[in-house]
Amino acid sequence: MTAPLDLDANATEALRPAAREALLEALAIGGNPSSVHGGGRAARRIIETARRQLGERFGATPGDIIFTSGGTEANALAIHGLGAGRRLLIGATEHAAVRAAGGGVTLPVQADGTLALEALAAVLAGGGPALVCVMAANNETGVLHPLAEVAALCRAHAALLHVDAVQSAGRLGLDAGAMGASSIAVSAHKLGGVPGAGALILAPGQHLIPLIAGGGQERGRRGGTEALPAIAAFGAALTEAYDGRRIARLRDAIEAGLAQLDPRIIIAGRGAPRLPNTSLALLPGQAAETQVIALDLAGIRVSAGAACSSGKVGPSHVLAAMGFGADAGSGIRISLPWNAPDDAAERFLAAYATMLARLRRACLPAGSGGRSAP
Repeated sequence: MTAPLDLDANATEALRPAAREALLEALAIGGNPSSVHGGGRAARRIIETARRQLGERFGATPGDIIFTSGGTEANALAIHGLGAGRRLLIGATEHAAVRAAGGGVTLPVQADGTLALEALAAVLAGGGPALVCVMAANNETGVLHPLAEVAALCRAHAALLHVDAVQSAGRLGLDAGAMGASSIAVSAHKLGGVPGAGALILAPGQHLIPLIAGGGQERGRRGGTEALPAIAAFGAALTEAYDGRRIARLRDAIEAGLAQLDPRIIIAGRGAPRLPNTSLALLPGQAAETQVIALDLAGIRVSAGAACSSGKVGPSHVLAAMGFGADAGSGIRISLPWNAPDDAAERFLAAYATMLARLRRACLPAGSGGRSAP
């Protein structure tokens, strides 16, 4: 029996071999990183090794890296820890983890999904101190926002910038120093680690109000015993290379094949820079949930947008913000993992073609004899 083809990497990436090895080693060592005996010191060394690995990969000073339980907590820590007394400005296509962390002003995006810089400039010029929240790459479309321009606008208006880099970390180069952000959120299981670990990377000298009080862990900036095994796997996952060119070729082959199968299919954000692994394909008139279920039955795992919306599939707020209107509920997200097989595009397109044929037959009027209606 052929194993299912997982094309939902943006929900969680496949576990990296180095991460698995580090996870098992940390489980065997055990120990509380705050203990002063030998076991505690061994655990602390694992934590600090992972912190250095993140610093090396992301161009950050290890002391400016705060381990959290994941990307959601890292985003919340930045918004509540840096945003006190500031206006909160949030892009219209941000992840629910950011949108739910507080109110504020919603910044529109252009038709290709990138942030509308003119709108950001106008809002920054019209008020007091602000915290701007813009993701590096959208989790549904893979669209990359113009962070250099956003950072420049923030500097010009003395605003702080928080970047949710959960989807781009590990897939694209990320230099915290060059990015110009006040804080950056990353998550372990989105780059080949395991759930339970994330990090907030602060700009040097940035003051943060803790979100969780505790026993002084993470230099007093995040209370609670660190998730030793998950953090060990987090750092180790970053030591492995990501072949973005190979993944992009598979993504492009999928999109070319979809265009041949049905010219009505729309790739959201296709004209903008995107992550190499992500494609959001809209089939007008067909509910995303129907497509996801049909493909799942064929052994192909995709999603209808963010994984956090599972069980309540509806129109995508990302596609709605991009102006897709009634078609905002017809998109499926195809996100290739780092270990996608070379025949991933072929297998996906074969299953999609079968699904498309069934959907067409289901839409035929009674008595049509199997022929399309004129």
